[in-house]
Amino acid sequence: MTEKQFLDQLNTALSKLSAQEREDILQDYREHFAIGKADGKSEEAIADALGSPNKIAKEMLAMYHLEKAETNVTAGNVIRAVWAAIGLGFFNLIIVLGPFIGLVAVVFAGWVVGLSFILSPLLVLMDAVLYPGTFAFFDLFFSIMLCGLGLFIAIGMYYLTIYLTRGFIHYLKFNSSLVKGGLKNE
Repeated sequence: MTEKQFLDQLNTALSKLSAQEREDILQDYREHFAIGKADGKSEEAIADALGSPNKIAKEMLAMYHLEKAETNVTAGNVIRAVWAAIGLGFFNLIIVLGPFIGLVAVVFAGWVVGLSFILSPLLVLMDAVLYPGTFAFFDLFFSIMLCGLGLFIAIGMYYLTIYLTRGFIHYLKFNSSLVKGGLKNE
């Protein structure tokens, strides 16, 4: 593969990045080729040593999405980072997607429990309006207690969601470092 073919493939594979980011990456690889040529290597040998442009692009996109998810934690950024990490290898389908689904289930269940406890007095009041003969003060006081408990659960879930999201992003970075060939650079 020639330098032009390598850079064209890499540019195409990085099309999801902005033009400036793509140009920065391509410039780095132009420098690799320039240094290799200065050492007397052929373009084909340099391209072989660098590896597949598509694999390089997948790793670059994964790191880009991980950094974006780390700086701006939104559900969309985290899902894109998970998807990019899964794209690094088939094995990641199991070791990334499985924990992600488990984490989302725990966070979702916690929020559903907290919000349902908070809304429980409204259900007791609706029940009293619809069926006035079934109203009992015990139900009202119990639902108020559940509402207070739900507020504590919601506050706890807020912090737990933040910590779990950040922890999972660190796990994704660890995973992508491992997939890229070990933890030599960390």
